[in-house]
Amino acid sequence: MSHCAPTYPILRAAFLLLFLCAASAGDSSARPATAQDAPAAAPLRTVSDDTGRSIRVAVPVRRVVSLSPSMTEIVYALGLEDQLVGDTDYCDYPPEATKKHKVGGVVNPSLEEIAALKPDMVLVTSSNRWETVSALERLGIPSYAAEPRSLDEIRLLVRHLAAVLGKPQAGETLDARLQQQSENLEQKLKGVQPTRVFFVVWTDPLVSVGRHTFIADALSHAGAASVVDSAQDWPQISLEEVVRLQPEFLVFADSHPERAAREIAALAERPGWNLLDAVKQRKFAVISDAVNRPAPRLFTAVEDLARQLHPGAFAEKSASPAPPAFEEKN
Repeated sequence: MSHCAPTYPILRAAFLLLFLCAASAGDSSARPATAQDAPAAAPLRTVSDDTGRSIRVAVPVRRVVSLSPSMTEIVYALGLEDQLVGDTDYCDYPPEATKKHKVGGVVNPSLEEIAALKPDMVLVTSSNRWETVSALERLGIPSYAAEPRSLDEIRLLVRHLAAVLGKPQAGETLDARLQQQSENLEQKLKGVQPTRVFFVVWTDPLVSVGRHTFIADALSHAGAASVVDSAQDWPQISLEEVVRLQPEFLVFADSHPERAAREIAALAERPGWNLLDAVKQRKFAVISDAVNRPAPRLFTAVEDLARQLHPGAFAEKSASPAPPAFEEKN
């Protein structure tokens, strides 16, 4: 058997040579991936959201998920809806927003649904839970947060968000329109005494708005002043206290004015409400529920409220009588 032993190294060398030749003859897809073969990672940039947080976002931002109805409205108002790949069950304006892929509710969105959409960025507000934001961070998905508390801050958000989404001119155009709308209203209400109002968020329990909310700022721009002066955003208040304050108008927000009118009329039959002069005199103002969202439609709701509270400011000025025609005497 010893005479056969020298043949084993020769066979091993031949086998190795055949293996190397076969490997080199294979196509390039069989080669191990190298750094040059890997797709280039999308460039990133650091931006600050409207709460001051620094986030790293892709350039450009192509895919966005909104977890807030107001943020969805802003995206559409900017004309950037093609970048919106998903939103919540409550994103219902404009109607086209209802056709977007749904990721669940505002408070309890599905992280699996969000991740499956491969968003470059998720839009959130104070209505969303911090746990959701933290979970997105762990998944490597940046979230842009905003909490506007005034009409001016809504305009600022419009500009900032448009810039982050790569369309700054869209933000400048929309902001200019909103600014003009505000200035026109301010001019009409110049010198008007603010009307004391009670903004009804909910009737049972009775809830209104605090002084630091965007709705309180909206009331101010509409020539109104809330009789509730609370540091809480959504203070619960007793009917007895409202009767003591005696607001000149009660303000309600509803998407269906006819339904609201019926419900408001029924208030007079409820114990205690008939002690309000505004109820006795039927001084109610009903505006679009757009006032509940810090988005561009809020500016139109503000003007509508101003028209109801101060109709005289919007009355068409009668033309000055023409001077008598000159008659030439013979």
